[in-house]
Amino acid sequence: MAIYTKKGDKGETSMYDASGAQRARVSKSSLKVEALGAIDELNSFLGVVKTFAEDKELIADIARIQVNLLTIGSITAGSKLGFSALETKNLEKQIDNLEGTLPVLKNFVIPGGSKTAGLLQFARSLSRRAERRVVSLSQYEKVRPQILEYLNRLSDFLFMLAREQNHKNGIADEVWVGKKKR
Repeated sequence: MAIYTKKGDKGETSMYDASGAQRARVSKSSLKVEALGAIDELNSFLGVVKTFAEDKELIADIARIQVNLLTIGSITAGSKLGFSALETKNLEKQIDNLEGTLPVLKNFVIPGGSKTAGLLQFARSLSRRAERRVVSLSQYEKVRPQILEYLNRLSDFLFMLAREQNHKNGIADEVWVGKKKR
């Protein structure tokens, strides 16, 4: 299959499901394409994070997330693939475990610290964007609840992974303390 077909030169693209069957032509400015693009952008950036990560457990977590994001993208494009709510439960379990090992937060965290933590914080913000795009899409067409739940929990998990990376590297969270009004 050629990487370019010239069929998208007029601002439309084809939606494909996991079987490779073409579903429909849609405008590249559609909410669906925006949602798919945001999911893809997050997935691609997680690939960048993975290249910098040295923690084997983190690399495995990111690899699992990337597979889930490809599944979510395929479903969003029209596939009938399954996506279990157990994926969200797994994130929740990991978040709970991490919360038990990290200092309690009382303020906002300023993104940064180790290189991997900073990259994970950026991935977290991309995750929020993907979630917002999928929520926007859900106002016009049905989006499976377990996908919305997973995307919501994913940004929390990425936040906790960033904190964990700093903690493992002996770097304290840099917290933001707002100034009182004068």
